[in-house]
Amino acid sequence: MKKKVAFYTLGCKLNFSETSTIARGFVSEGFERVDFSQPADMYVINTCSVTENADKRFKTIVRQVQKANPEAFVAAIGCYAQLKPEELAAVDGVDLVLGATEKFKITDYINDLLSSHPERPPEWHGRAGSGRMAQIHSCEIEEADFYVGSYSIGDRTRAFLKVQDGCDYKCTYCTIPLARGISRSDTLENVLDNAAEIAAKGIREIVLTGVNIGDYGKGEFGNKKHEHTFLDLIKALDRVAGIHRLRISSIEPNLLKNETIDFVANSNSFVPHFHIPLQSGSDEILKLMRRRYLRNLYVERVQRIKEIMPHACIGVDVIVGFPGETDAHFLETYHFLNELDISYLHVFTYSERDNTPAAVMKGAVSKNIRNKRSKMLRGLSAKKRRAFYEGQLGSVRTVLFEGENKEGYIHGFTENYVKVKAPWNPKLVNTLHEIELTRIDEDGLVRFEFIESKVEV
Repeated sequence: MKKKVAFYTLGCKLNFSETSTIARGFVSEGFERVDFSQPADMYVINTCSVTENADKRFKTIVRQVQKANPEAFVAAIGCYAQLKPEELAAVDGVDLVLGATEKFKITDYINDLLSSHPERPPEWHGRAGSGRMAQIHSCEIEEADFYVGSYSIGDRTRAFLKVQDGCDYKCTYCTIPLARGISRSDTLENVLDNAAEIAAKGIREIVLTGVNIGDYGKGEFGNKKHEHTFLDLIKALDRVAGIHRLRISSIEPNLLKNETIDFVANSNSFVPHFHIPLQSGSDEILKLMRRRYLRNLYVERVQRIKEIMPHACIGVDVIVGFPGETDAHFLETYHFLNELDISYLHVFTYSERDNTPAAVMKGAVSKNIRNKRSKMLRGLSAKKRRAFYEGQLGSVRTVLFEGENKEGYIHGFTENYVKVKAPWNPKLVNTLHEIELTRIDEDGLVRFEFIESKVEV
């Protein structure tokens, strides 16, 4: 009888992409993959370490697993597992902890345990009460210098394709270089092969993911030599047959070149949607963060996009409550964003992370002030999104419908990331249609009229 395995992913799209690849490895080894809500013999939790909340979520998920099946085997992989393996190993219910490189060999570790104890490996249960810790296999992060490609498919309409991993930047608040290692890239050939494989499955949209995808090309051949650039990558992907949409998930402003913006504007498949991290609208705080740009460069990028793609959607990452951020600094950020022609914000409340320079900086901001600032920017984000949606009313767009029935409605996204809704119709799933955006519903989503039955792809 096949052993059942379930997966839970915390954090970013890159984690989801890697979880899917690891899951396919389990299936090829004879395991049966089941939904996380179902009973399983084994649970794999792909962890995140970007925020304090992600750390807490891990312990909550392990408790859920123990309630569902106290005898299940639990493996922790990912960023948190690389940064703090002993801490995870000490959590009651965790049996195996695998770091940045080891996670891709998880089936090898599991098979070793099963071959030694095919019925019930005693090593599987290093519970807190047993006097044994979970097994830990975690390399020094300097050893994470090779690349493993991956992609995931969500709800049959969209795939997340990993093209790059790691980061060479030294932002003072960030643990990602400690958790994922140096910047390195998939080969162009492998990316194109994965894209073609995704297209063959009937997926309409690919989202490019990575830690710092604008750095694509670095480490493509196991060294720092750049044979290809990010621009080369997107030009090549634009020629892949069968993919109707390509979306850039997130790209640093200093790496988003004018040539890339110009290409996207005139490409076959790349959509007019950019997500560009800002983190602060204060040059003083940007310097404390060791970001590689100042406000003026960010303004230039936004203006360039809007000049040639007025309908483009621009999302922004911003951190509030960074050490040294005074009320004046925060208001500088608020007004900067308020005046900028952007579409929505992803707001992150700063949390201290061990082994980062920011954690020991002077001028710590109290938690209640951090939360207040976060609330203000989330309000600004809602206002920006509403204004962007209002500006799109009356325009004709193409929508890709998703696969979930949400309280009697089907949702979809236009090429420029306007979220629309219509009464549930399963025949619409994973289809593209030309629509005219007509009004904004009470829940903030956009209603529309069909222009034609279906877009030919």
